Amino acid sequence: MSVQYVTKETLERLQAELQHMRGVERPAASRAIAEAREKGDLKENAEYDAAKEAQGMLEAKISQLEGVLATARVLDESTIDTSRVAILTKVTITNLATKKKLTYQIVSEQEADLKAGKISVTSPIGKGLLGKEVGEVAEVQVPAGIVKFKVEEIFV
Repeated sequence: MSVQYVTKETLERLQAELQHMRGVERPAASRAIAEAREKGDLKENAEYDAAKEAQGMLEAKISQLEGVLATARVLDESTIDTSRVAILTKVTITNLATKKKLTYQIVSEQEADLKAGKISVTSPIGKGLLGKEVGEVAEVQVPAGIVKFKVEEIFV
């Protein structure tokens, strides 16, 4: 598995989510199965099947989250080099076709939230901007073709 770089806040949020799944959702799923089991014949018990399926999906989510946490590394924002676009840097770019300026923070897949201006390091734009310096142009392949972005500013 590859390392997931996250902020301290995201690590704490993921840990709290996992704790909630283990401590609240898992016991609730077990109770739902037990209640459905008490209602008789398991071969024709749709409630039992649904409860078992929900439990399976919860266990898969728990397992996935445990995997993310096992590979998570917290990045200290005070040590980030802002001479180039890197994970956790914020970058102001200009779309050379539309002349529109945008500011994004480059984050891990777990933290990506376009509405909050956070794009994944693995997204086409994130990949295209990585390693670029102020003044450089990133050519990004998107479904509509190639878009050129000029890096205006890099900061934390």
